[in-house]
Amino acid sequence: MYVLGFGGHARSVADVALAAGVKNLIFVDVQARPSETFAGFPAITALPVRLAPGWSIFPAIGDNLSRKAVYNQQIAPIAKLISPNATIGVLAELGAGTLVGHHAHVGPAAVVGRGVIINTGAIVEHECRVGDFCHISVNSTVAGRTHLGSNVFVGAGATIIDKIAICDDVMIGAGATVVDHITASGVYIGTPARLLNKAQGG
Repeated sequence: MYVLGFGGHARSVADVALAAGVKNLIFVDVQARPSETFAGFPAITALPVRLAPGWSIFPAIGDNLSRKAVYNQQIAPIAKLISPNATIGVLAELGAGTLVGHHAHVGPAAVVGRGVIINTGAIVEHECRVGDFCHISVNSTVAGRTHLGSNVFVGAGATIIDKIAICDDVMIGAGATVVDHITASGVYIGTPARLLNKAQGG
C-alpha cells in the first residue's frame, strides 16, 4: 500500500494498516528526505507512473481539504482501512479512503463517505450520515441519526447529540458539545457550542 503523506497522521494510518495485515508500505511525500523511513518502510517523493498488481493507495493527510485534493488527483485503487480493534455495525457503509482507527465504533446502518477519518476511540453511532472528507477526532462522539455535511472537523473529545444536522465546512472545537443544528459554516466552540468565527464567504 502506498500511504500518501508522511506526517503524524500518516504514521497512525500505517499503524492501523499493519495491524490490519498489510505487509508492505511505501510512504509518498514530496518533502520526504533521501533514505527516510518509518517502522522500516521507505518514503519516496512521488508515486510510480504505474502501480504493481495488488497495490493500492491511501490518502493519509489529517487536514480535510488537503486530503480531499490528494484524493481527487488519484486514478489508482483507493483502499479503506479498519483497525481490527474497531467495531463496525450491521449495514454500516464506509467510503473509499476512509480510516476507522483503533477502538473506534461505527454504529449499525451508519453511512460514512469518502476519505473520512474516524480516529482512535471515536464513535459514530447508529444511522448517522457522515459526508465526504470529514475528520472525527480522537474520543469524540457523534450520536445516533446525526447528519454531517462534507469537510466537517469534530475536535478531540467533542460530543454531538443525537439527530443533529451540521452543514458543510464546519469545525467543532475540542471538548465542545453540539446541541443544536448548525446551518452556517465556521468554527464552533464551547458547551453548548457557539459560533466563534464564520467561514469566509459564509
